[in-house]
Order: sequence, then C-alpha cells, then structure tokens
Amino acid sequence: MNKTELEKKLTALYQPRLFKDYAPNGLQVEGKDQINKIVTGVTASMALIEAAIAKQADAIIVHHGYFWKGERPEVVGMKYRRLSALIKNDINLFGYHLPMDAHLLVGNNANLARALGVESLRPLESEKPLEESIGVVGKLAVPLSPEAFQMLVEKVVGREVLFESVSDSHISDVALCTGGAQGYINKALAANADVFITGEVSEQTIHTAREEGIHFCAAGHHATECFGPKALAQHINDVWGIDCEFIDIPNPA
Repeated sequence: MNKTELEKKLTALYQPRLFKDYAPNGLQVEGKDQINKIVTGVTASMALIEAAIAKQADAIIVHHGYFWKGERPEVVGMKYRRLSALIKNDINLFGYHLPMDAHLLVGNNANLARALGVESLRPLESEKPLEESIGVVGKLAVPLSPEAFQMLVEKVVGREVLFESVSDSHISDVALCTGGAQGYINKALAANADVFITGEVSEQTIHTAREEGIHFCAAGHHATECFGPKALAQHINDVWGIDCEFIDIPNPA
C-alpha cells in the first residue's frame, strides 16, 4: 500500500473533519511512498521512533503527534531530534488526537469501555452524536462495589489507580473519558453516572467528587490511551492486510 492510499483509509476511518482539535490530524511528517510495515503507539516520542526504526517500519500512527497549538515553532532540541530521526529514516508519521479518542471501533474510550464490560454506550457530551463525543457513558451488566470496581479497572489498565470512593453505593452507570479529561467530571454528573474514569486528576476534582457524591478514578493518561492504538493495529492487520503492531512505551503519567 502506498502512503496516499493509507492516508485516504485513515481519513475515511477517523473522519477528522468532524473534530475541532489542538493539532493537525493526518499525515504530519512525510516519508517513503510504499508502506509495508506500520507501528502504532500512544505518543511519537523518541523512544517510539527508535523502536519503529528497529522494526524497519515505514509509518508510525499515534494518538499524540506533533505541532500542537501554542507550542514553540523552532525546530531545535527535542523537536529537531525527533523530526530528524523520522526524516533520515524516511518514516511517515500520522497523528490522530480527538478522532482516536472518539472512534467507536478503534478509539480509546469505546475500547476501554468494552474492556471494563460497560455496555449500552451513549455520549458523555450529550449535545453530540455518540460517534463524535469525547467520552462515553454506559452500564455494567452487574453492579459492583467501589472496591471491586477499582480492582477491575486496575486489572484492565495494568497499573494501580487513584480511586476516590465517596460512599458504599454500588457502581452501575459508568462515565469515562481517557487522558487529561478530569474537567469532564461535571458532564459525568449531568449524565447521572455513579463513577467517572479518566487519566489524570486535579486538586479540585477530588473536592467535586466528594461534595457531589460521584466516585472518581484517575487511571493514568498513558494507560487509558493505549486502547485506541492497540485496536487500530489489530484493525490494520485483520482488515487492511498490512503488517502492523502496537508498541507500548511505558509511562507512569
């Protein structure tokens, strides 16, 4: 497959035009024309680039790419080293931020929800259709105690999580939004969720959880955003027939 065909397939899959984002979605750094090996990952860090080079990848597809609004434009230091490595090795870099959060098949939120057994999904951003919502709300088939639910989340994301249990009430309705979405706790409250899961926590988030009576879980920005790149790699292998693998670069944040 050539890079133009790959970009067309990714555009059709993720529909980036539907999202007002903080960085360009699509091809961010151009490389070779022919794509035989693809690597997916959470962030286009130097470690991921080096892993892709070792795998002789022709393209990297990530959730966190480059050229964010507000960043310094100079190509120096870390930015130079990353871009230089991609260009010298003729590797294409594709980035999909909010589109990868929202996608119901190969997105972060829907796949984390599936892994937790959360069903009957509806949009966390109630003013948007489900396929455009950054965050989802759904139900557990069997309600769980806060302690059991925390154990489930830790098993699914593979790490200890920060869990603020505000009562003994069982959890049935789950709202989640991966990454740095702690500010969406108010949307979870509006959706009548019993718990809100995201990646990060702010000081005021805990006060909101306690005073409004909603369980809160910060399960890690990186850990909650592995689910989209993993699902995309599987989709590319199974449906598009291109050799693709997800490479995890562990990050405690």
